[in-house]
Amino acid sequence: MKCAVCSKKIENNFLGKIMGTYINKKPVCQDCQKKHTTKEELLKNLK
Repeated sequence: MKCAVCSKKIENNFLGKIMGTYINKKPVCQDCQKKHTTKEELLKNLK
């Protein structure tokens, strides 16, 4: 699965869950979450 902001591959943990979150049903990696701290910034940068 790829990040909707930076297109980097998102890793899964041992339970199969992604190491990130979903914003408007699109996956976002932890690095982008740290870079864009508010939900509004993430929504603006979604592809």
